Amino acid sequence: MVTKTNLLFTFTFCLLLFLTGIGVASAEGEAAATAAGGGITDSAWIAMAAGIAMAGSAFAASWAISATGTAATGATTEKPEVFGRVMIFVALAEAIAIYGLLISFMLWTKI
Repeated sequence: MVTKTNLLFTFTFCLLLFLTGIGVASAEGEAAATAAGGGITDSAWIAMAAGIAMAGSAFAASWAISATGTAATGATTEKPEVFGRVMIFVALAEAIAIYGLLISFMLWTKI
């Protein structure tokens, strides 16, 4: 079950990742933006996209792992022989975070 504490922690972590990406991109592109007349640079947009990808995948993964982990625990308690089958679902939920991390690294290398 997803508790308020888990959701608050996940939201805070995602927000921190998002703001870190914006800060790095704006610091790198500040000189170029002032020379070009202001505005948001391409690097800032890419950094925001990387932050959103990472934050979204972290939030989705935490939610999915919480739900499948609870179900897997209950199923394993009732029938220990289904442990291997339910762990596949938990691993698939964890893969969501890895895919988001991959996408954000791919975006980050574009900067």
